[in-house]
Amino acid sequence: MRRFVCFCLSLVAASASFSASAQLPTYTLFESDPVQPIALSPDGTKLFAVNTQEGRLEVRGPSDLGSSSKVASVPVGMEPVSVAVRSNDEVWVVNHLSDSVSIVDVSADPPVVTRTLLVGDEPRGIVFAGPGGNLAFIATAHRGQNTPWPDGDFDTPGTGRADVWVFDANNLDSGSPGSSLGGDPVTVINLFGDRPRALAASPDGSTVYAAVYRSGNKTVPVSEGNVCDNPGACVVQGTVYPGGRPDPVIGYCSNDLNEACDSNSDCATNNCIQRETGLIVGYNEASGNYEDELGRNWDPAIRFSLPDYDVFEINANASPVPVEVASGRVAGVGTILFNMIVNPANQKLYVTNTEANNRVRFEGACDYESEFGPKSSGDPCSVRGNLHRARVTVVDAVGAVTPRHLNKHLNYDVATPPSEKAKSVGQPLDMAISSDGATLYVAGFGSNGIAIYDTGQLENDTFVPDAANIISGSGIEGPIGLALDEARGLLWILASRSAANIYSYNLSTGAIRTAGSWNNPEPDAVVDGRKFLYDTQLTSSNGEAACGACHLFGDMDDESWDLGDPDVTPFVNSNPRPSSFEFPLLGLLPPNQPFDALKGPMTTQSLRGMDNHGPMHWRGDRTGAPVDGLDENAAFLAFNPAFPGLIGRDEGEIDPADMQAFADFSLALTYPPNPIRNLDNSLSASAAAGESLYNGEITDRVANCNGCHVLDRAAGFFGSAGATTFENETMEFKVPHLRNAYQKVGMFGIAPTDFFPDAPGIDQGPQVRGTGFLHDGSVATVFDFLRADVFSTSVGGNNSVSDTEARNLERFIMEFDTNLAPAVGQQTTVTANTGASMIARADFLIQRAESTYFTNGALGAVPECDLIAKGVVDGTQRGWVYDPSGNTFDSDDDSDPDAPWTRNSLISAAQQAGNAVTFTCVPPGSGERMGIDRDLDGNLDQQDMNDCSVGRITPERRSSLTVTLAIMGLGLGLMRRRRRA
Repeated sequence: MRRFVCFCLSLVAASASFSASAQLPTYTLFESDPVQPIALSPDGTKLFAVNTQEGRLEVRGPSDLGSSSKVASVPVGMEPVSVAVRSNDEVWVVNHLSDSVSIVDVSADPPVVTRTLLVGDEPRGIVFAGPGGNLAFIATAHRGQNTPWPDGDFDTPGTGRADVWVFDANNLDSGSPGSSLGGDPVTVINLFGDRPRALAASPDGSTVYAAVYRSGNKTVPVSEGNVCDNPGACVVQGTVYPGGRPDPVIGYCSNDLNEACDSNSDCATNNCIQRETGLIVGYNEASGNYEDELGRNWDPAIRFSLPDYDVFEINANASPVPVEVASGRVAGVGTILFNMIVNPANQKLYVTNTEANNRVRFEGACDYESEFGPKSSGDPCSVRGNLHRARVTVVDAVGAVTPRHLNKHLNYDVATPPSEKAKSVGQPLDMAISSDGATLYVAGFGSNGIAIYDTGQLENDTFVPDAANIISGSGIEGPIGLALDEARGLLWILASRSAANIYSYNLSTGAIRTAGSWNNPEPDAVVDGRKFLYDTQLTSSNGEAACGACHLFGDMDDESWDLGDPDVTPFVNSNPRPSSFEFPLLGLLPPNQPFDALKGPMTTQSLRGMDNHGPMHWRGDRTGAPVDGLDENAAFLAFNPAFPGLIGRDEGEIDPADMQAFADFSLALTYPPNPIRNLDNSLSASAAAGESLYNGEITDRVANCNGCHVLDRAAGFFGSAGATTFENETMEFKVPHLRNAYQKVGMFGIAPTDFFPDAPGIDQGPQVRGTGFLHDGSVATVFDFLRADVFSTSVGGNNSVSDTEARNLERFIMEFDTNLAPAVGQQTTVTANTGASMIARADFLIQRAESTYFTNGALGAVPECDLIAKGVVDGTQRGWVYDPSGNTFDSDDDSDPDAPWTRNSLISAAQQAGNAVTFTCVPPGSGERMGIDRDLDGNLDQQDMNDCSVGRITPERRSSLTVTLAIMGLGLGLMRRRRRA
């Protein structure tokens, strides 16, 4: 009877709580990439795993039988992606979205976060090394509000965009303990790369290796303005260029979209229209030139150099602080670098990576070859099924690089039989290696298995891909982390897409066992649709790549691809145009031109933030038109042909229901807060001046910036309203949003064209990226783009946008709004050793939770964040969520005699000996779940410790529950409102 009573009360509590915030999602999907998500304590008594979705460190007790029991679940920061064990008593957790590191005392009962360190933007990898193993190395991007260089020196050429923060674990503050807000690093090592990811240490701790994540492969897009209109050489702005695009050069007849042509003679009456595009060139190590597929030299178009440093060596024992070893820079390791591990037997470094095949043009079945003739012998005619090759690259002590293709059994020119597909490894991530260095385990994240290699055979390339050497089955999907437990003869496997979270593999018997699971707060739509982004066995026929090969964890690969299909028939472009109500001259622009087969180079776009932004891809050629050109769901469904045409799924498109599941998942992907914008959501003085011009006078002869790049927070538009426009390009493009401009910094140097006649054309020297801005990535900086001859501050173009105005606009775009306020994710920990700076930061977070300035799409004005507090008070793990209406904290215990807590009472409790409380700003709508009701079952977390819990209620189950309650006369009228401008 008691359980029945509790159940009924839980239903009412859950529904009442949800109705108060029905418009706000309780979960925000960021899809942060796991780096080092699992580890074993030195004594083998504890297994640590990050629970990225919930922002927790899960502590398990492993057994000899391969099972594990729950020890604790410790709230840390938002989106934890790595854990590193310092000792049996202490572990450090890297929080990707919070830009922080949580130091967890796992010897305490219950375990607790005792300190929060603040670091650079998007921290990923962590490792302990140096004297005594007491130096913590943390990989971050070179930017962020908690750094001395918040804007990341975005306007400074030749600057490393990768940082490694180094902390002395025994001395976190330069003053008294706890005196520094985020800890004082011993040093921050700047590396000449763009965003680091993985770190690894030599067995003796003397050397740390740092790998650049999206490193590139020395390919560069050449602007259309530098490519001749005809096959022969031409002169552009005084410089000679070698010619036009290689064959095939296909257009369409202006009188018949169904008739393709390569010359006017192919058209019965009107002209053959051929779109001029740029092209992709790659660096030829032998010749020292940037060359296209015909071997033509394009050096005059590339006004910088790409050293393409992939892995950096750091002397961890250097005194007084660790330093980068100048001779320890290694290039040629791969395009996308995931994880690293050092062989303890021979000190060789292994790097899991993929190599992009973007030097090859086109997708599709290559039927055009019969019409235009074959390419050179052995040259592929498209990248179908051959996008990113999965590899492990071996780097020896002198820096010699030997990439090993893990799927060398594949023949990309023929269909792959299932027996061969079963041998494939897709998107290799984490690794584990035996203590004797003889056996390497590689997690095939995309292929749902763990490949086992003899390291000698791997190094000399004599290994033979074999499905018998892949650990799979038993429900393992998306393995992201490995921990080798040789004392028990087990391999612990952390999986991201499985019903369970941890599995064990018996090294002797080959038995796989479910070893533990924990709560997942994600809606079912997210869980069900995720596999279509990553699963290489499901979505391709050779098992090597999926959409996630280029859209890395829903984001970009920073490469430019030429994915036109010469076999495709041109089709009508019916996308909407920008409104001409405010700017009548927009109505005078020429009508949309058709989409034709060849579209030229285009950089990979992020899948984040597609919801509410209409037609997709750079041209907007994936669209819901003619029914609804602004229907982003229909636009996403239009990508289904990419599975057979690009990924190489011989079975054809995926089932429409599966494609809808993929769309539901993808449209939930969200941009993180802007790491450059001030934490209080204000703009810098320069950006504020840029915002005034952005919304002010006409700057491109027909409209101001906002006339096309609409920034309307209330409508959910962040630089685009989904419309298509013409900007002196050879074809129309969808107006792109501007939320991720800060991510594209690092290429400086642009050759003059007729569109950019004032480009200085000066060689800028070594740079860290080969792509920048515009659809093809050929424009180095936003400042360069704003110097185009179309931009002016008068309708007649007599007044050019000044350098100062362009710099102000650039800074505003760098500080551009995203879907979330900058305070989201930020945190601080208060203990007995806390200094005034931590208290001030807690008060600052309270202020942000009280602010409703920031607007969030169709929801209108909402709090900048929900503020939660988690920690241990008087020996009990506790949680609170801030209530701005009462300026108090609601607790996770409905029998709490101290509830509601005031700010002073909570701070005072946190400062008592043995207590610790961490304050974190979380996305609006997530506060109740993350603060006081983990499973949203209506029972607060303290009550869930009793037998009155009804378990997790997902949003889908909650919808069904609403119907039941409505029948009971408790209709809540939960409706999902959506506004479209």
